[in-house]
Amino acid sequence: MRAVLVCVVWALLWQTPSSDSKKPAENQNAGQAPTSAAAGDAKNPVAATADSLAAGKKTFGLDCAMCHGGGGAGDGDLASSMSLSLKDLRDPDTLKEKSDKELYELIDKGKGKMLGEEGRLKPEQVWNVVNYVRSLSKKS
Repeated sequence: MRAVLVCVVWALLWQTPSSDSKKPAENQNAGQAPTSAAAGDAKNPVAATADSLAAGKKTFGLDCAMCHGGGGAGDGDLASSMSLSLKDLRDPDTLKEKSDKELYELIDKGKGKMLGEEGRLKPEQVWNVVNYVRSLSKKS
């Protein structure tokens, strides 16, 4: 049920512009994948390797696909049953204005009514999902 709520709220979040203006924090965990608070405006510290993409795809399938669909088209069963209109994550324009940090924050902390994954997923797992979501728009 928690995963359902996460996806529903995440879906709603994609429809509203971010109004947060948080100052980036310094990375105090050198050598580790930064947490959202330590990520600053830096790119994803986890390389988009085949292993990272596979791990991100698995997590996306468990936590996000029910709303966003298996391929990220926004056609998940739950979104459909709730009459939600989700953006297509496969469209390069959908995420072009979002930094990797912003995607991490959305997934990890949530926003508004969206419950985040914080405490349930390790930072590297969240970064893997960021890599996977980014890869959706690169597929032909």
